[in-house]
Amino acid sequence: MSALPPDSTPLNQHSLRALEAWLQQLGAMRMDEDPCQWMLTTPAWNAVLSLEREDLKVVWHPGSTADMVQCSLPYGLPRADVEAAIQAGP
Repeated sequence: MSALPPDSTPLNQHSLRALEAWLQQLGAMRMDEDPCQWMLTTPAWNAVLSLEREDLKVVWHPGSTADMVQCSLPYGLPRADVEAAIQAGP
């Protein structure tokens, strides 16, 4: 596996392989039912990350499904900013 581009690089300039490596480094696991969806679990919340056509969709589940929070992060954002937004949680 090759090294990731600098974290200031927008996601849309990453190869699919690099995006998958980055998600794995975050601790996310690919979901079996959909290879475009990844589950990220922390002690405080779970999140489903979806690699969509125009953006990265994040749905956090901090408790019950009634508490779910979601956002879409454009692929034009730097990887560091996207990672910070994801890890900030809901």
